[in-house]
Amino acid sequence: MEELFVKKPIPQAYFQLALPVVFGMLASMIYNLADTFFVSQTQNTALVAGVALCTPLFSFMLAVGDIFGLGGSALMSRLLGKQDTATSRRVSSFSVYVGIATGLVVTVLLLVFERQILTLFGATSETYRYAAQFYRIMALGASFIIFSLIPSNMIRTEGLATQSMIATVAGTALTIVLDPIFIFPLGLGATGAALATVIGYALTDAVLVFFVLTKCQVNSVSWQQRHITGTLIKSILLIGIPASITNLMQSFGTALLNNYLAHYGASQVAAFGIASKIYMIVMLLIVGFAFGVQPMIGYNFGAQEFKRLKQIIHFDLFVEAGLAFGLAVILMIFAPTIVSWFMPQAVIVRAGSLLLRSLLSTTPLIGVILVFTTVFQSTGQALGAFVMSIARQGVVFLVVIVVADDLFGYLGVVWAQPLADIITALIGCGFYYWKFKPLLKTTSN
Repeated sequence: MEELFVKKPIPQAYFQLALPVVFGMLASMIYNLADTFFVSQTQNTALVAGVALCTPLFSFMLAVGDIFGLGGSALMSRLLGKQDTATSRRVSSFSVYVGIATGLVVTVLLLVFERQILTLFGATSETYRYAAQFYRIMALGASFIIFSLIPSNMIRTEGLATQSMIATVAGTALTIVLDPIFIFPLGLGATGAALATVIGYALTDAVLVFFVLTKCQVNSVSWQQRHITGTLIKSILLIGIPASITNLMQSFGTALLNNYLAHYGASQVAAFGIASKIYMIVMLLIVGFAFGVQPMIGYNFGAQEFKRLKQIIHFDLFVEAGLAFGLAVILMIFAPTIVSWFMPQAVIVRAGSLLLRSLLSTTPLIGVILVFTTVFQSTGQALGAFVMSIARQGVVFLVVIVVADDLFGYLGVVWAQPLADIITALIGCGFYYWKFKPLLKTTSN
């Protein structure tokens, strides 16, 4: 691990760690696009909108998994940098079993409060039936989705990014195969789309456990190794909860935008569902690079290799912003054509293109935001991680969309997220240079 994280040239180590995660994200991107395509081929606007309304549900499950997946792996990276493998092993086992238990609790809560949650997501009498079909299957499969975040993040702390990718790709491939079969020949509609997703995650989980048992030297699923101290649990939660809140805020932001768009008709919600999936092409790639390099950031911080840490952060910023800019320009140019592939209705193409271009306009800044967020998480900066988690699609977005809708109506809603991105990037820059000013000074030579 030291050879990869500390000694290898930064660009080489960066891409060795990040590219497998990016490829895994690409597989997820292909699934997201395929799923949207297959659902859209029903040509049922209410069904498409109903499935789109459940997007926050998926983000919520990822958020729960991140508490122990990102919180635990961030702690493990710092411990491995200090050469404390025994404690790292116990952290991994604890996170696995607490994650499973949490998933079961989430299933119960989601089923009990179905109507209230779907109403919060923006379901109407027109879309509720389809949203509920998708929602119930996803709720029953919550443990599979939540669990996948834990070993997939943790095995990367040992440099096993390729194995994490293989597990993700295997599950995604199965989902893509099952999706059209369940939706069309079997006639399951929204239920079929959700069922294919859950089965795919079950396969991903099985492959991840196999790699933990056969490839990992530190990570463990041993029941006997699950006990850790309260101090370690606190360390997991101090980073895991802000990481979780980031995804919760994504759910909140998506639900909030859906609610505002719902005032302008189901077509606007359906258009946003399509635009958001295309937008994920850029988001998944930059997220893949950001989180792919996270173990190296945590390891070098734990090992007190601060000069190398600074170089890693600067290289990460260059890759994130540059990649986001290039992809955004291409997708903005071809937005109408791409949206029309999903639903060629004129109103959908027009609304979807505008929404897609607005979301893409600030993606380079989102790359910067992701770098700061992962740095704060990996180095145990709980305050910075928390501030970033509640800003972009939480507090800042809420204030912006309320004011923008009041002042500018529909266009205010459309451009609320880019404005929130600009403000959040400025907050991240300020906190980074304030908190890491001593580090930047001592490594300036």
